Amino acid sequence: PPCQCCSELTVSPAPQGLASVFSNRTSRKSASRSDSDGMADSEGYRNPTEVQMSQLVLPCHTNQRGELSVGQLLKWIDATACLSAERHAGCPCVTASMDDIYFEHTISVGQVVNIKAKVNRAFNSSMEVGIQVVSEDLCSEKQWCVCKALATFVAHRELSKVKLKPTMPRTEEEKTEHSVAAERRRMRLVYADTIKDLLANCVIQDDLESRDCSHMVPAEKTRVESVELVLPPHANHQGNTFGGQIMAWMENVATIAASRLCRAHPTLKAIEMFHFRGPSQVGDRLVLKAIVNNAFKHSMEVGVCVEAYRQEAETHRRHINSAFMTFVVLGADDQPQMLPWIRPQPGDGERRYREASARKKIRLDRKYIVSCKQAEMPLSVPWDPSNQVYLSYNNVSSLKMLVAKDDWVLSSESSQVADPTLPAFLPLSSQRSVELVQQVDEDDAIYHVISPALGGDPKPQDFIILASRRKPCDIGEPYVIALRSVTLPTHRETPEYRRGETVCSGFCFWREGDQLTKVSYYNQATPGVLKYVTTNVSGLSSEFYTTFKACEQFLLDNRNDLAPSLQTL
Repeated sequence: PPCQCCSELTVSPAPQGLASVFSNRTSRKSASRSDSDGMADSEGYRNPTEVQMSQLVLPCHTNQRGELSVGQLLKWIDATACLSAERHAGCPCVTASMDDIYFEHTISVGQVVNIKAKVNRAFNSSMEVGIQVVSEDLCSEKQWCVCKALATFVAHRELSKVKLKPTMPRTEEEKTEHSVAAERRRMRLVYADTIKDLLANCVIQDDLESRDCSHMVPAEKTRVESVELVLPPHANHQGNTFGGQIMAWMENVATIAASRLCRAHPTLKAIEMFHFRGPSQVGDRLVLKAIVNNAFKHSMEVGVCVEAYRQEAETHRRHINSAFMTFVVLGADDQPQMLPWIRPQPGDGERRYREASARKKIRLDRKYIVSCKQAEMPLSVPWDPSNQVYLSYNNVSSLKMLVAKDDWVLSSESSQVADPTLPAFLPLSSQRSVELVQQVDEDDAIYHVISPALGGDPKPQDFIILASRRKPCDIGEPYVIALRSVTLPTHRETPEYRRGETVCSGFCFWREGDQLTKVSYYNQATPGVLKYVTTNVSGLSSEFYTTFKACEQFLLDNRNDLAPSLQTL
């Protein structure tokens, strides 16, 4: 398993008399430790926002295949998450969005659905709620993870937003989720721009013109339009239409659209973000529209939108929700079957067709970069503009998860005086060559770093590094600069260098008052570099020590010129 090392430098701007501490800390916990179901990690402790719901699946909850309807499951998920959000806010909350959901297993009649929800982090008036769904067979006592979900709720009191109190994470799992929630929020805010940039700047593979039109299904044949009258049983305790009910209606029309393409009973495998743009109330009419946007070899994307209107103003419709759902058709062996091609209508149909291809590429990139475990993916992921957002997210979140581990222990310390500086995220010693390859955007850049040979190796080592920086989004949070290896077609491995890789490393800058800033350096090594780890008591690689000392020297040499950067931390 990877080993984890941390070096910490506390720096002070005082010219004399104040000492700083350099400590090497090593985590005893393996990075490959399995994910905890983690709602109450410490004995006797339970998160105050945690809510649990258990439901027995009855025939009335199932679809035509005798499995729990996803629409019913979405109702239970939304209700559980809302109760958790309101437990933290102390006032009514409404669903703002539901992040992408991937369904790993179906649930049969007679099984139990166990849902746990807790608030990961509260921002100003919104909060992220983490949800975990597990199915349980009461006869065999076996359990399966069905899906995990992340929902955003907004607190309201008397038609105005509420300033939320911060969450106080205690366990390692809570600290990790709290830290990474800020990065996930950033992802949600830029999602629409990510799609636009992908369509504008990247070539989406599209062989529509080369397909045999005689074997295509016109997209218009899959179109579904349905209207629902919002009645009191459909409303929540605030009088608005229950978000889970809207999501269930959306799943229903999407399933009908998918069935019209495949002429079979499709299975919903993934949902791409429900985004609630506005509320609806009892008495509203909801118009739900669905159509198959694109069909791939074994899957299809169905787009769904919801509009609301009052009877007296039917011509004035409000767009209140939208989502994209991915369906497959499973055969007798539970394997996805081939699907017929779709023929889009000119104009908007072709636009939706190509956008669906772009979303598929993003889903695959995201699943490859974000969802996979580190042991299941190469260290250096190919970089291109289409996956830059998710690669940057994974870069920062991996470092934050490493920082959040509880069991770092002090192994050594020394005294120095230095000033902090943001460029220290690349240790610029005289023995190291650093070349800026590409300034991706304000927060991300790619570097080519050449490092001296290690352990008697005759060849110097080089790295292609993506550096992602994040400013603190709340008081007490660090300024983060995360590093990870990527591959570029313009900078392939060459004979004169031995290509090195880093899966997770970087710096955190904590401002502690006006006169003190703490700098921590983290590096997560892989088994391939364990031969360079010395056998001293701390278990720290001499290369990590050299790297940190180079950073420390850089701070010392440039403290007069770079002291103003302290004000930005």
